Amino acid sequence: MRLRPSALLRFYSLCGLLIQAAATKNKVKGSQGQFPLTQNVTVVEGGTANLTCRVDQNDNTSLQWSNPAQQTLYFDDKKALRDNRIELVRASWHELSISVSDVSLSDEGQYTCSLFTMPVKTSKAFLTVLGVPEKPQISGFTSPVMEGERMQLTCKTSGSKPAADIRWFKNDKEIKDVKYLKEEDANRRTFTVSSTLDFRADRSDDGAVVRCRVDHESLNSTPQIAMQVLEIHYTPSVKIISSSSWPEEGQSIVLTCESKGKPLPEPVLWTKDGGELPDPERMVVNGRDLRISFLNKTDNGTYRCEATNPIGQNSTEYVLIVHDPNALAGQTGPDHALIGGIVAVVVFVTLCSIILLGRYLARHKGTYLTNEAKGAEDAPDADTAIINAEGSQVNAEEKKEYFI
Repeated sequence: MRLRPSALLRFYSLCGLLIQAAATKNKVKGSQGQFPLTQNVTVVEGGTANLTCRVDQNDNTSLQWSNPAQQTLYFDDKKALRDNRIELVRASWHELSISVSDVSLSDEGQYTCSLFTMPVKTSKAFLTVLGVPEKPQISGFTSPVMEGERMQLTCKTSGSKPAADIRWFKNDKEIKDVKYLKEEDANRRTFTVSSTLDFRADRSDDGAVVRCRVDHESLNSTPQIAMQVLEIHYTPSVKIISSSSWPEEGQSIVLTCESKGKPLPEPVLWTKDGGELPDPERMVVNGRDLRISFLNKTDNGTYRCEATNPIGQNSTEYVLIVHDPNALAGQTGPDHALIGGIVAVVVFVTLCSIILLGRYLARHKGTYLTNEAKGAEDAPDADTAIINAEGSQVNAEEKKEYFI
């Protein structure tokens, strides 16, 4: 029996379908243990991102990388997207690795690695692109600043993703109480961050170094820093220092007027008791020093030093007392006059006490009747009893007691 050509064609087609079905069944059964493995990647803007997809068990099944827009980048070792930044690193049945150079913020997103089994298996890798903050700038400082004025310094940086952190330091000591503001840039991807330092200028701040430091994970532990040196103008402060703590007649003394201010004070002005120095020959001014030679009692008084700069003036006073060296020597031994006076007072008080005691004893010397004696019962005291006894009981027998 001979088969018709059409029937023979149907037979071959059926056989092909059976063979294909059997092959597909075997392929699916073998691919059940195949899974693509990927990892999330973080890269700094402008850097290079490496995307790797691995399969531990693979029976010659194709691998593919696609971008967040689902555009195929590489299919096995064949490049599918014309982008010079994308290069093949490694292609095998167990790995497909590609690199993306000069990464931009627009490259951020979810990339997909596909393993063409039945069904297709995928693994996601998220590419995070860090926006590098621009070098910070400090604004708001106008030199010079007068003491007591309020200062507002603002540090600003743009282009960071995520938002950068700003910290303030004055002479390496961190300042905590600052204002912080974060704004989204026009590209809706990066941020502009600003921080304001508000304080009142003090003379101790003159020459201080204020630093604004920007910290961000894209900077690899190397922060960006902006620096500003403060210049504060203030009125002079004045202090007089004496070369001697006990000036004596005939000696010399130097009074030094120490003045500090910014701008530096002009030459100081010395006066005595509100007027000019009375003896220019002995009282010589040399810069900030006043030297007085051959001291005498006429030099006693109040000396005034006045310092002036364009901001203002200030002054201080020193009271000079010139001592007699002879009087000082006479006071080195004990004060005999004082000791003699004390002894005289003690002797006088003792004599007075003895006299008063003697008079008191002499007044109460004599006899008196006891209560047993007649006429003594009604006596209010010892003196009365004696008088009564002597006046009315002359011949009576008496009991007498004596005391001295």
